[in-house]
Amino acid sequence: MSLLPIRVFPDPVLTTPTTEVTEIDGALAALCDSMIETMYDAPGVGLAANQIGVGQRFFVYDAGEGPRVVINPRIVETSGEWEYDEGCLSVPGMGWPITRPGTVHLVGVDLEGRGLDVVATELEARIFLHETDHLDGHLLLDRLDEDERREALRELRGRRLRLGRRAD
Repeated sequence: MSLLPIRVFPDPVLTTPTTEVTEIDGALAALCDSMIETMYDAPGVGLAANQIGVGQRFFVYDAGEGPRVVINPRIVETSGEWEYDEGCLSVPGMGWPITRPGTVHLVGVDLEGRGLDVVATELEARIFLHETDHLDGHLLLDRLDEDERREALRELRGRRLRLGRRAD
């Protein structure tokens, strides 16, 4: 296992929808192990494949009960509301109170190829929504209102300029 570089905004891989995983094998399992190590090191509670530059539809997460992998996730139902201060490893050092559904029904597949059918609430639901957003090519920035987004982009451009990078 090894730590993987996490892609950060404005990397275009973050806004490109991922494709379904068609083969679950040892290489995928090893990549997931490295993603879990990277997620913990960051530190974070979830990490989508495209955040490490892989354009496939899977993510790793830990909502407090140990690391898990979800392959080809799909949200089939949501309900309620829950506001929570949400951050993102691809938009480091920033976070906002975001209202999302409080309950989520997710289906997918695990690393053994078994079907997953999970109804999650609060933090686990939030992770599912956040990571599937990534896999669909959406960032946390897309969840902000117009003024918050404008201010966030201004801050991110300023950071890039201070680091001597071109501001996009």
